[in-house]
Amino acid sequence: MSYLAFVLANGRFLAFGFATAFFSSFGQTYFIAIFNDELRALFGLGHGGLGTLYGLATLTSAALMLPVGQWIDRVDLRLYASLVAAGMAAASLFMSVVPAASLLFLYLALLALRFCGQGLMSHISATAMARYFERGRGRALSLASLGFAGGEAVFPPLAVALVAVVGWRQTWGLVGLTLAVGLVPLVLWLLRGHGVRHAAHSRRSAGREAGHRQWSRAEVLRDPTFHLLLPAFLAPSFINTGVFFNQTTLVAAKGWTLQLFASGFAVYAGFTLLAALGTGLLVDRFGALRLFALVLLPLAGGLLALGLVDAPVAIFAYMALAGLSTGAFNTTSNALLPEIYGTGHLGAIRALSVSLMVLSTAASPAVMGWLLDGGLAIETIVLLCLGWIAAASALTPLAVRRIARRPGGAFSSPETKGT
Repeated sequence: MSYLAFVLANGRFLAFGFATAFFSSFGQTYFIAIFNDELRALFGLGHGGLGTLYGLATLTSAALMLPVGQWIDRVDLRLYASLVAAGMAAASLFMSVVPAASLLFLYLALLALRFCGQGLMSHISATAMARYFERGRGRALSLASLGFAGGEAVFPPLAVALVAVVGWRQTWGLVGLTLAVGLVPLVLWLLRGHGVRHAAHSRRSAGREAGHRQWSRAEVLRDPTFHLLLPAFLAPSFINTGVFFNQTTLVAAKGWTLQLFASGFAVYAGFTLLAALGTGLLVDRFGALRLFALVLLPLAGGLLALGLVDAPVAIFAYMALAGLSTGAFNTTSNALLPEIYGTGHLGAIRALSVSLMVLSTAASPAVMGWLLDGGLAIETIVLLCLGWIAAASALTPLAVRRIARRPGGAFSSPETKGT
């Protein structure tokens, strides 16, 4: 089935996946980092101080993802998504009024944004697409992930312009009001008729999974293959978060402008879109397992450009190559988990993987911030990230071979696997 036919047949639910990814933007690092200079000035924080506070908020979000993320396996998706959408609106409004004298309230505002946006909104999008689409899982995940690309293209330059005109607090207030008025009704409208879809999925799953034990989260944690895949799972979130969070430092070191760097997000989004669409077709044809070992290679090239080149073209080279990795990673990683471990406990397993990825984004601003405060150049930090990619790229083929050797292939019972 072509993309066009697939969209025409499943448009409303695909739009739900796109929308939840799109509106997760307000809890993503690339958006929040636009306000770093104002926050550091208002609260008297250095790079390391703000990075540590941001990291603590993100770390708390990662811890909360473990219990709350698995509820999507048991709670009606309409209720679950509506509550998260309302939380996203409340978090944005809270950020607009956070008092200048209280680091505690800034921490709580950042926590709410990270948990509802980067954590739960992204979790909803990927889990819903992976669970309810079977033959077209790769295409569904790729189309939904275009919401991330859309947010990256639209919101950073829009936020920079709004801050210049109305101020940073008012910008967050406009975001919160827009979400409060529109997001919950949009979610409910896009999920109209979901009860019928869920019942049909449950019937199909009962028949298809009768001969396959569905991996639990505890079993996944004990699986050595999962730990071999972890470095590759965590690398994009750590590296891109660190680069985007420290974008103001990077542009100052390179002699660029924040507006020029923000314009690069359109390139990032465009290449993310292309990679996501292309990878979606490849996943449906060859499986996510065969493709996952390749997804970090473009990011390595982008880091080389960003670390070694001072001309503004480095911005767009990094954004293009990192976008290729991001688009391919979003599709393959989200398809890989149900491909290996089944869909019976997908929400709990994805909550684990998302929690670990959020944990890596918690560590990144703090680690890079303290390295900057210690005198290490941002270009050196960028080049050091290549070591992580090299290690992850070496371990992933080992995991692929272990999975391929399991009796029954990737989708096999943890009790019958032969490794």
